[in-house]
Amino acid sequence: MTASQPKAPARRGAGAPGFDVIARLRDLAETGSKLEKRLAAFVLAHSRLASTGSIAEIAERCGTSEPTVTRFARALGCTGTADFKFRLAQALARGEAYLGADAEAPAPERGHALEVVCDGAAGALARVRSGLDAETVERMALRLANSRRILALGSGGTSSMMARELENRLFRLGLDIRSESDGQMQRMLASVAGPGTVVLALSVSGHGRSVVEAAAIARGYGADTLAITAPGSPLAAGADAALLLPSCEDNNLYKPSSGRYAFLALVDILALATAQAIGPRLFEGLRRIRQNLNTHAAPDPALPIGD
Repeated sequence: MTASQPKAPARRGAGAPGFDVIARLRDLAETGSKLEKRLAAFVLAHSRLASTGSIAEIAERCGTSEPTVTRFARALGCTGTADFKFRLAQALARGEAYLGADAEAPAPERGHALEVVCDGAAGALARVRSGLDAETVERMALRLANSRRILALGSGGTSSMMARELENRLFRLGLDIRSESDGQMQRMLASVAGPGTVVLALSVSGHGRSVVEAAAIARGYGADTLAITAPGSPLAAGADAALLLPSCEDNNLYKPSSGRYAFLALVDILALATAQAIGPRLFEGLRRIRQNLNTHAAPDPALPIGD
């Protein structure tokens, strides 16, 4: 290597956070030695075989030796061939659909996005309507309406947005509510919760570690724990009551998840039921908010409260 050539960045080991064996394979397929390029190209093209087949088979198919395959695995940052096969199998379990996606897919027809998104949203709302337990909604709404304080906890993209939306829906009803998406702050807030506090934990998967643990901490100190989450998840199992998100996913890798519409519908249903549980005394707060809003140059009573 000459002084003018930049030194290649060192690859971090397999134990490092964010170890992505597929990205490293693609990197070696572009920048590795001739033999590394050949092995990387084979593994990327036959990833299922490489994750389940023997090292001898990989070596034979690539016209090389088993020790060379072992050195290749270590060049990727793995501790050896067993670690390489394990990490490749993990990567396939998580994202094989993206690896097999057709890069030469034909252009969609005009109006396709409109049809797919609207149909997905309508389907998600239909699943909510057919599967929702009205008694659970009423029970959760009563707990929120009679709470001293509410903590809405959600982490990640959709869940954190829904926690903030729940705060937006409920504060105007005169309820003391705070939403939080930071994991450490969730644990701290849960640690000072107690009787009279309701923790409403929101999670698409129900496996988000910070939310699941914060709900358990708060429950240990006497807080009520409610959830909007996936059925059969740790979060649903640990909650006093839960609204269950229906499965709304399809195989369209380009489309945003239709499950967001189901999630938002459950938030709105719970907010409406909570407002009804509180009753007419909430109207004075709503009147004050509208009285003091200056966001519209020409106020229209038909517009929603807030912009």
